Amino acid sequence: MWLTPEEQPAKTALKLWVTEKSNDFFLLQRRRGHGDTGGKFTGMLVGALDTVLDSNARVTPFRILLQVPGSAVTWIIASGASLEEVKSHWCWLEVNLLDSLHVFENKEDIASFVNGKIKGLIADESGGQQDPEGSREVAVRLEQRFGLPPCERLIAQLTCCLWKSHVPRQGWLYLTHHHLAFYSYLLGKEVKVLIPWAEVTDVERVCVGRVTEVLRVSSRGRHRDFSMFLDTHDAVATITQLADLTLRTVLPHAGLRTPHTLIHTPLTKRALEEHRLTQEVLCVFGLPRRESVCEVRVCALWTPHLRAHTHGTLYTTHSYLCFSSRDTGVCSLLIPLSEVLSVEKAESSSVLPDPVIVSVRGRRAFQMVGVCERDTLLHALTDRLRTLRWTHAIYKGQHTQHTPTISATPYYTFCYDTDGEADGSQRHVISTRPLISLHQSAMPKHKSALERRKEALWQEHFEEFGRGVHMFRTAHLHKLVAMGIPESLRAELWLTLSDAGSEMAWHPGYYAELVTRSLGEVTVATEEIERDLHRSLPEHPAFQSQSGIDALRRVLRAYAHHNTHIGYCQSMNIVASVLLLYAREEEVFWLLVTICERMLPDYFNRQVIGAQVDQSVFEALLCERVPDVGQTRAECALASVTLSWFLTLFLSALPLASGLVVLDSFLCRGAPAIFQLALCVTHTHTHTLTASTDEGHALMVLSSFLEQVRHDEEECVCLDDGAGPAEHTHITALLKEAYERFGDITATQLEQLRSRHRITVLQSHEDTTKENALRLVTPEVSLSVEELSDLYDFIKTEHLMSVYWGDGVCVSGVCSEGYQLDLPQFKSVYAALSPWEQGLHTDTVARRTFTLLDQSNNNLLTFTQIAHWLDTLYCEDLNVKIKWLYRLHIPPALMDSEDDSSPLKSPLLSTARPLQVDRPNGESGYEEQLKQMLKDLAKEKEKDADKPLPPMTQREFIQFCKTLSNMFHGDAEESELFQAIAMVTSLLLQIGEAGQRGPGAGPGAGPEGEVALCDWTVSLAQILASLLTEPALVSFFERPAHLRARIATATQRQYQHRAATLDLEHASG
Repeated sequence: MWLTPEEQPAKTALKLWVTEKSNDFFLLQRRRGHGDTGGKFTGMLVGALDTVLDSNARVTPFRILLQVPGSAVTWIIASGASLEEVKSHWCWLEVNLLDSLHVFENKEDIASFVNGKIKGLIADESGGQQDPEGSREVAVRLEQRFGLPPCERLIAQLTCCLWKSHVPRQGWLYLTHHHLAFYSYLLGKEVKVLIPWAEVTDVERVCVGRVTEVLRVSSRGRHRDFSMFLDTHDAVATITQLADLTLRTVLPHAGLRTPHTLIHTPLTKRALEEHRLTQEVLCVFGLPRRESVCEVRVCALWTPHLRAHTHGTLYTTHSYLCFSSRDTGVCSLLIPLSEVLSVEKAESSSVLPDPVIVSVRGRRAFQMVGVCERDTLLHALTDRLRTLRWTHAIYKGQHTQHTPTISATPYYTFCYDTDGEADGSQRHVISTRPLISLHQSAMPKHKSALERRKEALWQEHFEEFGRGVHMFRTAHLHKLVAMGIPESLRAELWLTLSDAGSEMAWHPGYYAELVTRSLGEVTVATEEIERDLHRSLPEHPAFQSQSGIDALRRVLRAYAHHNTHIGYCQSMNIVASVLLLYAREEEVFWLLVTICERMLPDYFNRQVIGAQVDQSVFEALLCERVPDVGQTRAECALASVTLSWFLTLFLSALPLASGLVVLDSFLCRGAPAIFQLALCVTHTHTHTLTASTDEGHALMVLSSFLEQVRHDEEECVCLDDGAGPAEHTHITALLKEAYERFGDITATQLEQLRSRHRITVLQSHEDTTKENALRLVTPEVSLSVEELSDLYDFIKTEHLMSVYWGDGVCVSGVCSEGYQLDLPQFKSVYAALSPWEQGLHTDTVARRTFTLLDQSNNNLLTFTQIAHWLDTLYCEDLNVKIKWLYRLHIPPALMDSEDDSSPLKSPLLSTARPLQVDRPNGESGYEEQLKQMLKDLAKEKEKDADKPLPPMTQREFIQFCKTLSNMFHGDAEESELFQAIAMVTSLLLQIGEAGQRGPGAGPGAGPEGEVALCDWTVSLAQILASLLTEPALVSFFERPAHLRARIATATQRQYQHRAATLDLEHASG
């Protein structure tokens, strides 16, 4: 175990230790006398001394020392009771530390670095058992160092090194709910790194120089390397998980959902580990995404075909029992709880310890022995079975009245009006027969004989391994499937191997209800379905008739109604049409549900994120397994053709008979079968792809090869020159080679790669969204692309902080124009980026600005609207800025509900103050200049196509003046500005009163002044002309402002401001 470094002299008088291993910096020593068989006196003496000592004073027989060259002291850093235990620490030091220590020039730095690292490892080992007080101290340090609010949950704290300028900086890595933070204080230097998960673009393990096991975390613009983790694999998995989960949450336009296991569960390290296990089990066994692992037990399953117990692991979920053998590929078992009749314990014996008997339908039973905590497991399974049966009974009771009666004829009858048919009374039916049985001629004799041989092989397999969803799944099953499933058994085995049959049996009549509800429904999905109906296997007779088209329409419409999140996606029609050839409509519907939601999740949404992720995974595997192709430009050409391979499961690339065999393998083995086949096809044409200078030629070679791949029972077509070896023309041989060459690619490995590459794909979508938003707004504003980019990032951060630490009612989001902000978020942006300080009046002006910009009245502002607003304030001339301020103080920006002081109480706006302006050289007042300015503004107004703004009332004018006075507070020329605005205000009051009295009214017009006060108005032109007479005001509004500098300053304080706001809200609450 690791020990807190303890200093001791390098040389002692007593030679109590013998050095077993050594290098430049470390010594592995054995206690003299331990393990000695030669009977030396010193060894016997030390051994006797250790024996008579009290157990608390005894010394472990092995230890590791840190020895800095030239130092007079050493440090004990690890010890162990056995050589194997201490060797594991020695190997860790050699792999992670030894090469790194050579970069230090000062020996004191070496000792300080290693001792800090060892202390960090000790803290890591006990990190899961920290006391609450210690956890709170860590959280407080995190808040103080990085300015994060207290609600930012700390997930894990790891000790590691950050590499800066080829020098490791030992410190602490904090993994929080939404951020990665690193802190180091070593040798008088402080290092802080804070990276939001939303900015992480990649997480990978790389080798840099002489250092191994470097974890590289890439974000936009740079990457950071971390190393010397106690458990690098766990660190990579945790960091990848957190980045993936955060991006799912904060990038809603991607269409991905947060896993259900983490929706209502506090995010902790343990919750992440349980979720990781659940995802692995779901992928290996192809379970529904709603499942979660409940218990894990090591046991041994009786396997009759081996006539022995097979050791492995039992996983239980809410609806399944799953067994996987310890040796990969030997045996696996999937038992839906809906098939289980009873779970009982048998009498334990020395031969069969703690046995459990699981009885299922079909008079079969499975025996498991060596089940630890057997009683607890049985109690949980019994409760789960009882709940499942009760739920099923309720479901059947609710749907019995809606289930149609099945007559002796093999049809359910429904009325259905097709959009393109004139006869609306035509009857459409849900067929209970596969389409192939309605459109197939007599089978040739040689094919019939081959089918009978296949059926005989499958019957033998059923007798030995069982039949149904709970059959033993072994390598023998995979070999049979690769030969092609016989047509008579294809529908049954599709349902069995994919477990779609369990879902169908659990929801009787559900498909018929969906067909009824989807009749006459018109949505975007149904319109897309209608467009693609006649593009689905148009060469097959089954889809040249109306019955086949109608069956496909019903299945696709029913699925679109069933899963509105997906609706319909191109390539679903290809898969569904092939399934309809050999399975009934209801079976095809449940197979489609299984493929889209269990086996290929996220493949068939609007952005086909799942398919893009698998494309990225495929490219990574290509670089690793077929480097000659993966490192050439041919890889770019492959992306355009391989995407269709994955989306249609090779059905659009292969002849139908060969594509059916691939579909058989996919439903049996899942996504690994598609990856293995794609890699094998690429590997077969390595020479052609690397030598090709034309991307089109490379694609033509691949397409031509796949088009000529035939099933064994078909007549083989000779390949063109360069298309590949002849043995690859048979699909069975191709699948066999793919499995032999790339069979080590497992579902677990693919899921790990998907988690990493999903980050890259989601960030690529985010970059595309940003580019589109910038491209739309750039031609419309005078702001530079760099300013718009910084503004987009600032608005994005503001949105993300609301997602991170909001009160749960944040309505902002993402649209095609970028991020949208609600009023509270916009107030923060206004206070940070507005060039004019407003003081206590900031919130009021921000609200008016929001109201004025929100032209669609949806209480959200887009990035485009905010960019136009800032373009007005930073880039437009004085006239446009004053016009904007003017609009802020008239309806709809200024609401009647605002409470303001009476105008008569304001000394600034008192009409009793005379207008006195001293002009040099005896010039007259403002009248002549004002008339000329009004004429000039009138001419500009005629050129302006905008509708004239209404005049401003006295109440609105008061608010306008209040805004201006608040803008001038704290300015370097505050006194000049206040004097200027006082002059302008007095002038405008007199202009308003003059307009109120009318052209024929004298100075003492009537006693009805109070009533006439309501008609007091002043226009935009009059305000502009008055402001232009004061150089101080003109200089203020024409003063240049730099948006990028403002954004940079605001970005540095963005987190601190939000944390302070949350603290105030918490204190007031």
